[in-house]
Amino acid sequence: MGRGALPATQRMPCFPPQAASGGSMRGHLSRRRTGEDQHVVRFENVGMRYGTGPEVLRDVSLDLASGSFHFLTGPSGAGKTTLLRLMYLADRPTRGLISLFGQDISRLKRRELADLRRKIGVVFQDFRLLGHLSAFDNVALPLRVAGIAEARVKKNVTELLEWVGLADKLSARPVTLSGGQQQRVAIARAVIARPQLLLADEPTGNVDDAMASRLLRLFEELNRFGTTLVIATHNEQLASQRRFQRIHLVNGEVAAPADAVRA
Repeated sequence: MGRGALPATQRMPCFPPQAASGGSMRGHLSRRRTGEDQHVVRFENVGMRYGTGPEVLRDVSLDLASGSFHFLTGPSGAGKTTLLRLMYLADRPTRGLISLFGQDISRLKRRELADLRRKIGVVFQDFRLLGHLSAFDNVALPLRVAGIAEARVKKNVTELLEWVGLADKLSARPVTLSGGQQQRVAIARAVIARPQLLLADEPTGNVDDAMASRLLRLFEELNRFGTTLVIATHNEQLASQRRFQRIHLVNGEVAAPADAVRA
């Protein structure tokens, strides 16, 4: 895990409360649980194609309940990244309906879509770190944008980067980091503000098994405080470590039986 790694017994990092909620994180959790039956993501007969090519997603219908945890699995080319792109509003479906946080996205104005995006954290396969910022400042960015006090930013960001094994890389620019280190910075940035929905595309693809398990614990802690998670992975061993629901794609169609999938 590298020179900055902490022992596996080190306590989990403390996530700050969401900026919009106010109050303590425990209080926010209890408020979230009162709406536990809300569906954070709903797809109804969704199809997606790029240009005039064949559909890459076909007739996808699923419901993701608030506070649920899902692994998104399937072979390369099955449509996992496309499904995630629809969830974080990078693309619009060719057909079908998508609702996020109870709102039909086809009816929303640009500003309303921007408000929805602020509730979503994303871990991209290509990291998308800001090259002119240090690892610390990349992770701190969501908290600073949300107006969190700098003292809290320093504490929470430092603690989280230490926990993912990057205590000695706080000042490092992305270009000086390995692929696995950049991936951990990207994960820390995505989770630091405790989004209501976290979408991660192969978040453990560049780390060893020990760190992959450690990052899974981080995702579980985030989920414990109410965040809904969708983790796309090819790592069957990782997906089998916990009894979370699966959304399994084959040739653009949902193939696995799961509570999230509707007939």
